[in-house]
Amino acid sequence: GLLQEGYAFGNLLAAIAYYLVFPHWGWRAMFFVGSAPALITLLACVRVQEPEAWRESRTDWSTYRQEIFRNRKLFFYLVALMTMMTFISHGTQDLYPTFLQKQRRYSVDATALISGISMLGAILGGLTFGHLSDRWGRRRTMVRAVLLAVAVIPLWVLAPNMSLTILGGFVMQMMVQGAWGVVPVHLNELSPAPLRGFFPGFAYQIGAVLSSSVGYVEAVMGEHYSYAASMAGLAAAVLLIGAVVIWFGPESKGVSFTRSADSLSRN
Repeated sequence: GLLQEGYAFGNLLAAIAYYLVFPHWGWRAMFFVGSAPALITLLACVRVQEPEAWRESRTDWSTYRQEIFRNRKLFFYLVALMTMMTFISHGTQDLYPTFLQKQRRYSVDATALISGISMLGAILGGLTFGHLSDRWGRRRTMVRAVLLAVAVIPLWVLAPNMSLTILGGFVMQMMVQGAWGVVPVHLNELSPAPLRGFFPGFAYQIGAVLSSSVGYVEAVMGEHYSYAASMAGLAAAVLLIGAVVIWFGPESKGVSFTRSADSLSRN
């Protein structure tokens, strides 16, 4: 949960930048502000050492290819899982500021405030449900968070005033990122040890490609109907389908990532 909510914390910083920078210098300045985290990431990559699990799992290319082929069914499931999870995440986040401004007529300041507070909910949700998944299990925790997000949809898009809109955004992202808070450990536990770099990363990227149309579909439907109807309908669909994909998938809760940890657990 802590790992995943670095994403939500980045979104929170983006909302703060939108509040402080955009009204005065416009959208071009936002791109320059966005370059700073990229430079910090490069410095972090240079300074951080490789984990022990990576050193232990290094193998030759022939064995690597064999492992990929042997675990192809699992890989296809992870692609399906990440497709639904990215549908859920981007379907509830990307056009939400547009919805707030174009349909609800909120100002830039109000939109940034609501978005920022929703990311506080995301951080809280990721940490909470990530922790609870150690007790409840990975799939059960993710399904509960996703189904609770379905229940929040009316408050999320139909709240009659700003206070309830803030509450709706906060709770929705708490549930969405609550489910996402389990994803990093769930993917790595399911991935075979030699493939823990390839499986999670590549499955995520393919899932992102397959779900990349969600913003476009929401925008087109929003122009023809309303953004509230578009976002509510698509969110309900992807959340419910996502719950099914999560529930009927495998789980490897508690699997060790290192041989040294395996040895200690046996002793």
